[in-house]
Amino acid sequence: MASSDGRGRIRGRERAALVLLCAAVFLDSMDLSLMGVALPAIGSDLSLPESTLQWLMSGYAVAYGGFLLLGGRMADLFGRRRMFLVSLAVFAAASLVGGLLSAGWPLVATRVVKGVAAALTAPAALSLITTTFAEGPRRNRALGVYALAGATGYSAGLIASGVLTEVNWRLVFFLPVPIALLVLVTAPLVLPAGNTPNRLGGGGFDLAGAAAVTGGVLLLVYALTETDWRAGVVAVGLLGVFVAVERRQRLPLVPLGVFRVRRTTAANLAALAWACATIGWQFVAVLYLQQELGYTALATGLGIVPMGLAIVVTANLTGRLIGRWGLGRVAAAGMLVQAAGILLFLRAGSSGDYLTVLLPALLVHGIGNGLSFPSLNIAAVGGLPDDQQGLASGLVTSAVQIGAGIGVAALAAVMSLGDSALAGYRLAFLAAGSFSLIGALIAHFGLRAPAPAAPAPASTDA
Repeated sequence: MASSDGRGRIRGRERAALVLLCAAVFLDSMDLSLMGVALPAIGSDLSLPESTLQWLMSGYAVAYGGFLLLGGRMADLFGRRRMFLVSLAVFAAASLVGGLLSAGWPLVATRVVKGVAAALTAPAALSLITTTFAEGPRRNRALGVYALAGATGYSAGLIASGVLTEVNWRLVFFLPVPIALLVLVTAPLVLPAGNTPNRLGGGGFDLAGAAAVTGGVLLLVYALTETDWRAGVVAVGLLGVFVAVERRQRLPLVPLGVFRVRRTTAANLAALAWACATIGWQFVAVLYLQQELGYTALATGLGIVPMGLAIVVTANLTGRLIGRWGLGRVAAAGMLVQAAGILLFLRAGSSGDYLTVLLPALLVHGIGNGLSFPSLNIAAVGGLPDDQQGLASGLVTSAVQIGAGIGVAALAAVMSLGDSALAGYRLAFLAAGSFSLIGALIAHFGLRAPAPAAPAPASTDA
């Protein structure tokens, strides 16, 4: 495998591997946003009730958030490249089958399967990056590109969903298939073999812990999605069982000692707050643009494009800023700027002008997003040994998914408190900005310790 030059630039086979791994996170992120615009067309064509349509969205999120920790540990135990390829193949197959079905709950089942596959793919891909690129400039550059791919995938999904739905909603299911197949064909040629799979001798796989944490997180996300307090109580009980099991396990699924690393704990808490703010904001903003301002689905996707571009440009500079100011300062500053962008939406009324009101808010939000998300990812996986990189990546991705569930549920509840639709949107924007401010405080106080890594690179150009 080609090495990098003196300034940490990625060269040769490493570049090809990074592109393929980023293609996978691009797919996972794109699938989060692809479905939303297509739901009305699916419901009309297949005569599905709203309750079934909701699970086309939440089924993916519940499975994704619930299986992430298990996915990270499986990558460590069974081999990262093997898990990446198998789970991506399942993702492609479920996408293809979903596009061919015409019944509601079988269609939902394909979305759940895709969520599980994404939960296994994402930690394997991220841990392949962190074990391929040494901690310091090369890893910071690679993680910056990885975070950029995720942000770009979400923006691309918003646009593609509107365009494809105009032709046929089934294309929304089919779109990921050729991309996944291309990665599957090319990946064995360029991806490193990675870790040697653990043969699970001597109780090497913590089945009790896996069942408790997976069930607990699944029920937690379900409880937040459905506002079901009974499911929430059971979820808390299962997570308590998980902690008790891990304390007694010789080879636990999640060694609780990782949470004694201040940077790891702070990065995960800040990532949870980040997702509450930005994913919750996206949920409210799309409703605001369509229901209050009368934007079409395609116009909504195109209107958010400048925010995506701001994320891309800023994330490309984040490595240099981390090297100069440190992870804590960059992450905290990014969360503060993101909060400012969200709170600027308080200026928007029933006829908010795009150029003078919405566009500045979107650009400021995108800059903050581009600063904070790569920084939090780097902090979350830094400082842990190679044999825990799957766990580290699973933890931070799980934090983001659970944060997304909390953010959407919380902001939906806040919206209902307004005495008018517009007042509800403003309350929700205020709550989203508050989440981001909380994340800034966590990042500032929790990530202040100097990282052992060498100075980060000037840009994330692969």
